[in-house]
Formats: sequence, C-alpha cells, structure tokens
Amino acid sequence: MNRFEGPGAREARIRYLDGDFQVTSPGSFVRCAVTGEQIPLDELKYWSVARQEPYLNAAASLQREIEADPGLRKR
Repeated sequence: MNRFEGPGAREARIRYLDGDFQVTSPGSFVRCAVTGEQIPLDELKYWSVARQEPYLNAAASLQREIEADPGLRKR
C-alpha cells in the first residue's frame, strides 16, 4: 500500500496563505492545478494565494503565471 491508498488517502482541501497553508478538510494530498498530478501535503511547496491553487513544481507554477498574464512571456 502506498501513501495514496487506505482510509486517509483522499484529497485535502487547502486555504493557501502567504508562506503557509491551512488544511480546511483533511486528506493526504492535493492535485496540481496544471498537471493534475497528486502532491503529498508534506511535499507541497508551490501555490498561488491569488488563485488558491497548488502546483507540482516551479515549472508548473511558471506555466500558470504565463497563462494568467501572457505579457510575462515577452519579458
């Protein structure tokens, strides 16, 4: 059994804050807003406070920022 199986293996609901997050509904993971991949809560490092969504890694976070503001691509 892996960490995404069993009774605690459900998606958490999170409130993303500046530099921290608050679990509003218990679970063991969240899904990346860009890739859809599961991110264990203990590995969650990237999120957007403004959009209230998590990202798997820095590349996914950058991809979403560019999607939200295409002008960033030209900089």
